[in-house]
This record gives sequence, structure tokens and C-alpha cells, in this order.
Amino acid sequence: MIVVAGEALIDLVPQGTGALAALQPAPGGGPYNTAVALGRLGSPTTFCSRTSYDAFGEALLDGLRRAGVDLSLVERGAEPTTLAVATVDARGSASYSFHVDGTADRLFAAPADLPSTTRAVSFGTLSLVLEPGASAYEELMRRAAGQGLFTALDPNIRTGLIPDPDAYRARFKGWLPSVTLLKLSEEDALWLGGTPREWLAAGPSAVVITHGGDGLSAFTRDGTVYAVPGEEVAVVDTIGAGDTVNAALLHGLSAQDALSAEALRGLDADGWTRLLRFAARAAAITCSRAGAEPPYASELGNP
Repeated sequence: MIVVAGEALIDLVPQGTGALAALQPAPGGGPYNTAVALGRLGSPTTFCSRTSYDAFGEALLDGLRRAGVDLSLVERGAEPTTLAVATVDARGSASYSFHVDGTADRLFAAPADLPSTTRAVSFGTLSLVLEPGASAYEELMRRAAGQGLFTALDPNIRTGLIPDPDAYRARFKGWLPSVTLLKLSEEDALWLGGTPREWLAAGPSAVVITHGGDGLSAFTRDGTVYAVPGEEVAVVDTIGAGDTVNAALLHGLSAQDALSAEALRGLDADGWTRLLRFAARAAAITCSRAGAEPPYASELGNP
């Protein structure tokens, strides 16, 4: 079982150009997209979050159910669902503004226990920024790491929601001793500062950096760097691409029986190359269609 912990929200995606273009609601949120992608790939997955009782909250849960994701760790609340208003540029790249005050996912409380079959827990995005929920997710991360579980982190920086960048960067460094696999985009890496070598020294067994259409790189404790190019595709938009990479990495590591710090450190060149190519293929499929629509196992083959 892979547990994905974090927010579920609604992306409002413009259907044209200009500030007053019609907005199409779509399920979203980095952790939500990761959970759906894992479910579609066939990994046993549980979503750990807090969602609203409103119509958007029901739609989000329906999407998880259709992907086969277990909902036993989802809390519910009367507060509204978080909204993210997307802007897509000429290259298909998405940026966001957020409506987060008083929303349901901010009031998340960490569960007393995770399922006994849990092998990995994934964290990231808004859920580690917005209090009081951020501290609860942080508590869950430290507890999972203390239990010897594989922990994955994708910071997925949203600068508009970080009032004190230096405080966030310090907090990020404090998470690293509890992280097994750190995945982040090239842009996030530049914003956070530091290097893969420095991050690896603080705790993770591996760091994966995405380079958009140029592919992915993996950095390991022994100083080796593995890289694969991106898959050529006609890009509709990049919404959910990084989240698909998260899911593909976790699914691929599970398929290679490498969901542990020791196994990840022992992954060889062939294992890393297969894993990164699988993630690149998965992300390319997501980019080829509108919104966060990650691929199914039947579209990808074996990792």
C-alpha cells in the first residue's frame, strides 16, 4: 500500500484567453493527482486528506473511487473546497492563484495509525505550507520515517502562498532527515537553493529533478547521476505532469521491490534508467491531454 498525504482541490482552467475567459472546473492538487495516477497504474493506494462535504468535495472523492483509491483515511468537513485558478501560457505551462482561506483541507489532523500494509507515504505541495494542516502533515512525515517507511517528498513550490521564503527554506531543510526520495522540478530546485549533494547529505537516499521537456535526472548518495531525455509529444498543457512523475517513480520502485531506503541506495544503472524512462513516458502522456489526466497502466506497459 502507498499512502498519499495532502490536499485535494479544484483547478479552474481557462477555456480561452484573457482575464474573463470561461473557467472549467477539474479535480486537482498535487497529492490528489499523484493518488489518482497511482490508482490508474494499478498500485494499491490510500489517500490521506480532509475534503469538503460540498459538491466539489464529492466530485473529488468520486475521481479517487474511479481510480480505485482507498478513502479510509479521508476526513470530511463542512468548510468549502480549495480553489486554484490556473493560467496556461503559450507553451502550455500552468501557473496558479489560490482561494484557500477557511477551506476544508487546511484543518487536516494526522491519523492515529496508517494501514498495516503501508510501504510508502508521499507528501508535498500546499499541504506542507498552509497551517494548521501543514504541521499535522509534517508530524505524519516524521512518524512514518520513524517507523522505517519509505517517504517521498515533492515540495511543488507555489510562491504566492509562501509569505516568508527563508522560513520555508529552513523548514524544507528540516524535513530532509525524514525523506527517502526527494523529487522536485528544476524551477523548485533553483528557488529552494542548495544542491542535490547537499540535500542527499541531509537524509534522502536519492534526489530526482525534472527538467520539463528535457527529461529527468537522478542523483544518488554515491555521487552517480542518471539522466534520461524527455519523450517528444505535442503539449496541450503541463497540468499534473510533475504529479504523474511522482506516481510513476513510486509505482516503478514498487515494481522493482525498491520501496525502502536500503533498496533505493542499491538500485543499479539499469534499474534507474528503466525507472526514469517510465516516468518520462507517463509525464509525456499527461502533457498530451488537457488538465491532470494521468495515464493508465495499459497505456504504458511495465516499468
